[in-house]
Amino acid sequence: MESTASRYAILSLILVLVLVATPWKAYSTSIHDNFAKCLASTSHESKPQVYTRNSPAYSSILESSINNLRFNTPTTAKPHFIITPTHESQAQAVVTCSKKHGLQIRVRSGGHDFEGLSYVSNVPFVLIDLVNLRAIDVDVQDNSAWVQAGATLGEVYYRIAEKSALHGFPAGDCHTVGVGGHLSGGGVGTMVRKYGMAADHILDARLVTAKGEIVNRESMGEDLFWAIRGGGVASFGVLLAWKIKLVRVPRVVTISVVERTLEKGATDLVYKWQSIASYGFPKELWIGLNVSVVDKIDASGIMGRTVQATFEVLFLGRAEKLLQLMEDKFPELGMKKDDCKETSWIESAGIFAGFPNGTPLETLLNRSNVVYKGAFKLKSDFVMKPIPKTGLEGIWRRLLKEEKPELLLGPWGGRVNEISQHKIPFPHRAGNMYLIAYVSNWDGRKGIEASKKHLSWVRELYDYMTPYVSKTPRGAYLNYRDIDLGKDHVNTTTSNASIWGHMYFKGNFKKLVEVKSKVDPHNFFTNEQSIPPLLSLST
Repeated sequence: MESTASRYAILSLILVLVLVATPWKAYSTSIHDNFAKCLASTSHESKPQVYTRNSPAYSSILESSINNLRFNTPTTAKPHFIITPTHESQAQAVVTCSKKHGLQIRVRSGGHDFEGLSYVSNVPFVLIDLVNLRAIDVDVQDNSAWVQAGATLGEVYYRIAEKSALHGFPAGDCHTVGVGGHLSGGGVGTMVRKYGMAADHILDARLVTAKGEIVNRESMGEDLFWAIRGGGVASFGVLLAWKIKLVRVPRVVTISVVERTLEKGATDLVYKWQSIASYGFPKELWIGLNVSVVDKIDASGIMGRTVQATFEVLFLGRAEKLLQLMEDKFPELGMKKDDCKETSWIESAGIFAGFPNGTPLETLLNRSNVVYKGAFKLKSDFVMKPIPKTGLEGIWRRLLKEEKPELLLGPWGGRVNEISQHKIPFPHRAGNMYLIAYVSNWDGRKGIEASKKHLSWVRELYDYMTPYVSKTPRGAYLNYRDIDLGKDHVNTTTSNASIWGHMYFKGNFKKLVEVKSKVDPHNFFTNEQSIPPLLSLST
């Protein structure tokens, strides 16, 4: 005969199964109904457009700016709702209603988040897609512009150039990146040596806080204004708009691209580049470096693969002066007049965005014209002293083992090093020679095992680089988001916020936590690498 305890255990199990199996649909429906009613009851003049999983346009809107196909699979968590506000008050209403009904928020301005944190969550969530908040108001007389968070860098550059050929903005070269996230993480581009980070040029902001209030610089206070300029705005609220300071650019700039393979002395050139790109040239000269693997070809056809270093140059001046500088400081590169193209700053922005010569500048306005859309993983470091040739040769051997690897090296020095590491949360200033990113690209349709292989390769290269990069802490760039950081093992699901926090922000992490604790103590704005409040950090 069954004991009373056994019967009780069986009944308990049945009750649990019933509770788990049946109410979820009702619970999900309840979330949907209550959230929708909340939005409908807001007192704002216009109601936001709400897309549910049953909406015909849901999938196309969700996928419209997912560029890393690692996060666009049938098993990837999807939002309960997608909201595309056309007015600030609508974003405000979404915050209020999400908080009231227990839904997390993700905010997407361009979709270039390398780990998908701006549009993926493992708990019920709402995606606010800012694609319709993209107005740009340029004031040349004031040397400033108000830019809504959903605008792209290409749109910002184009609208500035519409008003003036002598103004620009020092941000990234990928034209489809949204300004909301880009500036909030720092923002590095080809004018970083002349003018510093994009976030160094933020004058004001408009933000929806965890209380559902819309604030600007004056009403949010200087501590919060400090935090969102390089500390990642997604930890603190929904960014609506930035006011940015424009910079002066010459009427004529010069660009150049020079390619050299291992067989043509790439190792020696990269070794020397390390020593002079940051400190050997005036601030007006930026020489970026892209290292990739290409086919090795001779008269008989393809003979294998080799490493190629591509030197990409922007000089804020004429070609004649550039050639003189290169001859004096870097004659080994062999740059010639035919390698140089004099152009306007806005045309150079199109070329660095990957457009062929002669492409209409209006292409900068095309949000769907993404240079690369596939599966990829990226990790970053800051280098403080030249990597020896033996170290470079070890990198080349590892690159040749991967299908589509890339190294992206951006020189520091100049203005970015002159600014205090505490002025904004972005701390990687004096002492750094260059920023380096390791990238593996692959066909996302090849499945999980292929992804594991490529992820393993980039992680192994990152481990190999340990002796050659910054230490205590090892630095990382927030806009090159890396979810591996702070994990004891790469396959674990949790990370130590103190570890990745100091890698991204060094000593500024402490102040970011203090600001978070004041403005969002209950951690409403949260993701896998958001700034934690003090209570969360200690548990």
